[in-house]
Amino acid sequence: MAKTQRIIDCDVHQTWADPNELYKRLPVGMQQAKLSIPSGTHGSPVGVMRGDTKPDQGGPGSSPELMISQHVEPFGIEKVVLTGSGVLGLGVHPNVHFATAMARAYNDALVETWLAGDPRFFGSLIVAPQDPVAAAAEIRRMGNHPRIVQVLMTSSTRIPYGQKIYWPIYEAAEEMGLPVAVHPGAEGRGIANDFATGQPSSYCEWHTNIPQNYMGQVVSLILEGVFERFPKLKFVCVEGGLAWIPHVMWRLDKNWKALRSSVPWVKRLPSEYLVEHVRFTTQPIEEPENPDHIRQILEMIHADKTVMFSSDYPHWDNDSPKHAFPKLDDALAARIFHGNAEELYDFSRGEAAAPVNTQ
Repeated sequence: MAKTQRIIDCDVHQTWADPNELYKRLPVGMQQAKLSIPSGTHGSPVGVMRGDTKPDQGGPGSSPELMISQHVEPFGIEKVVLTGSGVLGLGVHPNVHFATAMARAYNDALVETWLAGDPRFFGSLIVAPQDPVAAAAEIRRMGNHPRIVQVLMTSSTRIPYGQKIYWPIYEAAEEMGLPVAVHPGAEGRGIANDFATGQPSSYCEWHTNIPQNYMGQVVSLILEGVFERFPKLKFVCVEGGLAWIPHVMWRLDKNWKALRSSVPWVKRLPSEYLVEHVRFTTQPIEEPENPDHIRQILEMIHADKTVMFSSDYPHWDNDSPKHAFPKLDDALAARIFHGNAEELYDFSRGEAAAPVNTQ
């Protein structure tokens, strides 16, 4: 990475010093019912958060000042896209009323705290996909906030994301000019499906299998015609790896040529929709022994258009922008580290935005 490389970090996890910050914003009945976000059956043996990211008061990732001094300023990061912590499991909760209320609580807390501070922080508006109508309403409620740059959902579902039940979400996101992102962590929890072969027995197996869901979701979005119906929509795969993408592109194109009659609404090669509409963040990028192999993968997936840098700070396996990649040519590095994110996220979108309705 060039010493003067501009950097936008597209996946940073923040939380709050008060562990009850979100729950105290819920309706009284839900507080009394002691509902909670589903937890996983596999804990990381090394923990999820870096211990050194814990401030004197609060948990890891809860201090904007520490995040700035420890991560943002040392690497010269210009902008940070916040993606929350421990909250996306609301999207697999069987109680849709709780899930919707928790999403609203999160979004309100986000804009009133983190987004009211340092101008380098930008937010992801979280929604509960199991209630698409309520999710669309939440997007319209908060989508005009000048520091909100995307909609965020869990990557784990009972029903693939391409199916029409979710289209109200995409309609609202396109209307508000926001990309829709998914993030892992809730696989096998709550009402979500598990991996294709069933329940893994270890965290290592669980963590390795995460790209399975991303393959399924991307294929569903393309073959169900989401990008034909919503031609301005962009979809972001956060923290799902990169090496699986060439396989999906090639297999999709090959099968579509023979089986296009089964999906007549797909007008172009599936790989063309992927390159035009789907974006991928880098962490956790695969690390082959031969660094030329990852360069080849980046070429295969048109990384100059599709890939955006992310650190995953403050998680245990977060990537330093100085060491995340083998040496890249300057033009590609510029696209990955800031260019693609600047094209995807309209960081100046709030200058002429309508007043935000938080009611």
